[in-house]
Amino acid sequence: MALDLKPIPNDLRAFWMPFTANRQFKAAPRMFVAAENMHYTTADGRQVLDGTAGLWCCNAGHKRPKIVEAIQRQAAELDYAPAFQMGHPLAFELANRLVDMAPDGMEHVFYTNSGSESVETALKIALAYHRARGEGQRTRLIGRERGYHGVNFGGISVGGIVNNRKNFGTLLAGVDHLPHTHLPENAWTKGQPEHGAHLADELERIAALHGPETIAAVIVEPMAGSTGVLMPPKGYLERLREITRKHGILLIFDEVITGFGRLGSSFAAEHFGVQPDMITTAKGLTNGVIPMGAVLTSAEIHDAFMHGPDHLIELFHGYTYSGNPIACAAALGTLETYAEEGLFARAAELAPYWEEALHSLRDKPNVIDIRNMGLIGAVELAPIAGAPTKRAFSAFLKAYEKGLLIRTTGDIIALSPPLIIERGQIDEIVDTLGEVLEEVE
Repeated sequence: MALDLKPIPNDLRAFWMPFTANRQFKAAPRMFVAAENMHYTTADGRQVLDGTAGLWCCNAGHKRPKIVEAIQRQAAELDYAPAFQMGHPLAFELANRLVDMAPDGMEHVFYTNSGSESVETALKIALAYHRARGEGQRTRLIGRERGYHGVNFGGISVGGIVNNRKNFGTLLAGVDHLPHTHLPENAWTKGQPEHGAHLADELERIAALHGPETIAAVIVEPMAGSTGVLMPPKGYLERLREITRKHGILLIFDEVITGFGRLGSSFAAEHFGVQPDMITTAKGLTNGVIPMGAVLTSAEIHDAFMHGPDHLIELFHGYTYSGNPIACAAALGTLETYAEEGLFARAAELAPYWEEALHSLRDKPNVIDIRNMGLIGAVELAPIAGAPTKRAFSAFLKAYEKGLLIRTTGDIIALSPPLIIERGQIDEIVDTLGEVLEEVE
């Protein structure tokens, strides 16, 4: 049966697109109209191989039957239930499933609708937790240079990507930043780099500067994705955990990208063997099909709020769509798909093949670094003098023309294909990207 392709709308003006060069796009639109498994279909009928799992989120690929069926069934049964003072069974079932698959110590789930909301929620819980324990002076939040924690005010305050911060005023007060871990001596790393664990010790300096008793939480991505795929040096996360525990500071892992199989484990905390106090999630939770996020917390954090008269609200925070029934159904269908197809183990099994294929691009023009872990990788390009980001964006456009979707951040090409990818499709990604790099000036 032929696909009924939708024409490009004749007026593109009304939609102000996020994180997009709007004028460039609207002059030459790139429209997807369908997707299945590893491929998108464009408005002109071309197949485009998804090298980025959408936006790091479609870990199980596209149009997966269990997820589609779960959404359809739930929409016909219970479309919405109030999230405040009322519940529905799927929200509790999903929370139990998440706790069962989470690293040891994660025992409670607070629902959000995105990674950005998950970060805001975790930061607020951290502040309120210390206040509930009689340490209300702990108001300082510590992020990291080049960190990405969404786009709301808390997230960009603890985040460390300049363009996400500089146009939006003074942001939150009382925030400081650790240095990033991207060191020149770690170029061409396969997996975790050898150098840089000492950078975690900067937290001791920051604690001494402000007083450790004033710091509520440290938030980091275990593996920093949106800034250009930066791996944690060996021993770095362990040292952060040691220092935070020593000073009574909460450690938050932002796993919006690394959660749900990207590194070959359920969560990066499991992959690296480091136990945080909270984990933020979204993206792969519903396979990107419906907006949903969640914050996983320890029992200690949750229980600190459970005091006073039992008719009073313990935490004055939440969203209209927290635990939305259809989103919960999509998440349960997603988790079933991951489990039944063994996709996390599949990612771990494919990782060595992915690594060797990606590093075969080392001698291509303008390539100055390649790094990888699990089913994620980055190819860093030398910037054009006076025109930063232009070379990578040109590569993005050429790749799209050749039937491959990649993602760029600065002059870095980031790749994170769905976990259902076949070896032949890994070859296709690398071969196509190799052609692109030969052609881009």
